Amino acid sequence: MTDTPKATRRPPGPQQAVALGINPETLLTLQKLQKRHGDMVSIERDNGRLAYFVNDAVEVRRILARRHAKYRKGPGFERVKMLLGNGLIVSDGDVWRRSRRMIQPAFGRSNIHRLLMVMVECCDNRAVKWAKSVEKGELLNITEETSDFALELIMRSIFGDDYETSILQDGEDPFAFLSRDSTRDLSVVLKVRQLRELLLEVINARRARSDADTFDFLSMYMEATDKEGQHFSDAELLDELMTLIVAGFETSANTLNWVWYLLTRHPEVEAKVLQEAHENVPTVSAISADSVNNMQYTQQVLEEALRLYPPVWLFTRRSAEDDELEDFDVPPDTDIYLSPYILHRTEHYWAEPDKFDPDRFAPEVQAKNDRPYFPFSLGPRRCLGEYFSFLEMKVHLGLMLPRFRMQATSDAQPELELGINLRSAEDIFLKPAIR
Repeated sequence: MTDTPKATRRPPGPQQAVALGINPETLLTLQKLQKRHGDMVSIERDNGRLAYFVNDAVEVRRILARRHAKYRKGPGFERVKMLLGNGLIVSDGDVWRRSRRMIQPAFGRSNIHRLLMVMVECCDNRAVKWAKSVEKGELLNITEETSDFALELIMRSIFGDDYETSILQDGEDPFAFLSRDSTRDLSVVLKVRQLRELLLEVINARRARSDADTFDFLSMYMEATDKEGQHFSDAELLDELMTLIVAGFETSANTLNWVWYLLTRHPEVEAKVLQEAHENVPTVSAISADSVNNMQYTQQVLEEALRLYPPVWLFTRRSAEDDELEDFDVPPDTDIYLSPYILHRTEHYWAEPDKFDPDRFAPEVQAKNDRPYFPFSLGPRRCLGEYFSFLEMKVHLGLMLPRFRMQATSDAQPELELGINLRSAEDIFLKPAIR
């Protein structure tokens, strides 16, 4: 007697095939499907593949955390791989596990705290430029400014003194186009590949010098070894450095862009952040890991901005084997779509989901591990740079907000650009003034 095959329990979904990508049309499609069919939707893609859209907070956590080994990277990562190579964001399996173990120590809190003064230096560099804009009566392109701040910071954090001596060319950062051009098309990929040659020159010069006292991400990455005592190969090191450069500035840049915009719309929130800055970092000499981490309300503001505008608005996975969720089965080779943007704005998880309300992240309101919230992903693939990002953004706001008051120049709400990352479709301009 042969066994009766087990029926696959699938979520409800549309009868017709559906086109899915990483684009604005996909967001609208998923929002409509969620409204019509609920938080678990079964989809036949227009290419014939089976896909699930998962907006159930428990199942999102199950897929990304508890059952992560059953899933690998999903559709849409081809463009990212062209840009970054096979670095930590893109790699899977043994390659990812090896890289993660090698890189993780670099992001220990004690190492990040050693970069506090680099964060302060980058804030001071912005302050000089912003003061000149005030003097000239110019508007400030806050989208460009937050990108420049975050890019300079990650570059100085990676390369240390080599940033000025070997990376800058006639005072210009050759990587600056990354903060100006969000298309991530073939022309951007080609520019990045050319810059890999520059990075290899820096790496080889660093090896020749053998600077024992150098502290930066490059030195930590170069010294990292796997279980067999092997270092990264040159190709692996270049992939990880490009990943760190791009991922290391985009999240903070985009979040700060939205925070400055939101603060101009919510003066009562701005006043609380300003007061907290005065209390915890009244002077540069007062800045320490403890004083910055004491900025709890500022942390809530950042987390609320990340809820409304998660840097990665759509995650994808592909099942590597059979899996079983609470009420449904996941056959092998199923595409999984997870959207922080949609989950973070789902009303039965968040009251008044479109309202900017930092108090919803107060420690007494909701246990951190139970939040239906994943701007930095969840589980073993959660972003290693999360703490670095929050620290730099709090330093930035703690130092810049007491110096500058920003005024909105338009009542219009910025449209969204929904590519690989979520950005404002148009640059945001604000009018700065000295406090």
